Amino acid sequence: MELIRVVVHGALGRMGREVINAVCREEGMQIVGAVELESGANSLPLPDGSGSVLLTASLEDTVTVKPDVMVDFTVAQATMPAVRMAANKGINMVIGTTGLTAAEIEELEYLAETYQIGVVTAPNFALGAVLMIHLAKIAAKYMDYAEIIELHHERKVDAPSGTALSTARSMAAAKGKPFFCADQKQAYASRGERVEGINVHSVRLPGMLAHQEVILGGPGQTLHIRHDTISRECFMPGVIMAIKKVVEHKGLIYGLDNLLGLEDKG
Repeated sequence: MELIRVVVHGALGRMGREVINAVCREEGMQIVGAVELESGANSLPLPDGSGSVLLTASLEDTVTVKPDVMVDFTVAQATMPAVRMAANKGINMVIGTTGLTAAEIEELEYLAETYQIGVVTAPNFALGAVLMIHLAKIAAKYMDYAEIIELHHERKVDAPSGTALSTARSMAAAKGKPFFCADQKQAYASRGERVEGINVHSVRLPGMLAHQEVILGGPGQTLHIRHDTISRECFMPGVIMAIKKVVEHKGLIYGLDNLLGLEDKG
């Protein structure tokens, strides 16, 4: 099997560095280029000591290395211009950036179909987080009240998190109707953002990475489903799986559950 040639968009960010480390360790894959807006250099030494790759400030300057896959972990404002460029060049994509709008997701689908490329995007690449959502969807069918608390580091730019929004919407879809919400005489900002009847609370503090708890309530009982990200390394098995899958698939795959075969079992 030919090597899967990978370029990382957002290469010097925390997630970008993890992706480079993971791809360098993975048999059958090769880092061939890196993109970082304010890099200050034109080459990036690889962590496995195998040499260095081209480092540029724009994906347009990196396509000369002919990547098979672009992995993007940046911010929404930077993702879409890179996505359009990659699609135009026939490059498959794995997108881990959160905060993309529904319209931007639709554009991803349009680009994938128009240029006949594979695109995998997901609100969370941690396998445990995907299983948390899967379990929450199962529980949603049997309990009428739920709230979500999501906790992240202070640098996370979006709130609620993409994972929390995806969880709430998936739970409501599995239930077939919105959840009940505690009846209160007036609305309080401290009750969080309501999504499908589920109040979502966001915490942003130093010392945290990514954590989420789904709390479901019923008469005389509560059910807690929690996932804790201890290090960014936990995202890498999902990213590697997505890279392998995206070169074999044409069109958009949204959510890691579709790669794990969980999409029809919630």
